Amino acid sequence: MWHAGLVTDHDTDLETLVGQWLTVPDLAERLSIPLSAVRKLIDDRELLSARIGERHVVAVPEKFLDDEGVLPALKGTFTVLADGGMKDDESLRWLFTPDTTLPAEGAPIDALRAGFKTEVRRRAMELAL
Repeated sequence: MWHAGLVTDHDTDLETLVGQWLTVPDLAERLSIPLSAVRKLIDDRELLSARIGERHVVAVPEKFLDDEGVLPALKGTFTVLADGGMKDDESLRWLFTPDTTLPAEGAPIDALRAGFKTEVRRRAMELAL
């Protein structure tokens, strides 16, 4: 299912692949919102989360945020990936796996952060074909 150009290492765990994570309390503090609002962002799929660390705490990739807050391009991208049959952990792995063919250096999340939303979503749609 992986796209040509993706540099994959299936032995890399998701926690390591993503790198920097924010726990729900850290995210609430960073966004200056209550914990319940952070949980709602996750429940509404405006953010994807995973359980990480020894204690399996719920956390969100730090790259899902910029100086303004949650990246606006995420929710639609998550929807495209889910519509293509990806589970949340698969979507996270795809978003953070380096792809040398993207217009911005790095992984799809880096391309989203650089403003290449349309290109990232096009590639996400191709995965479903």
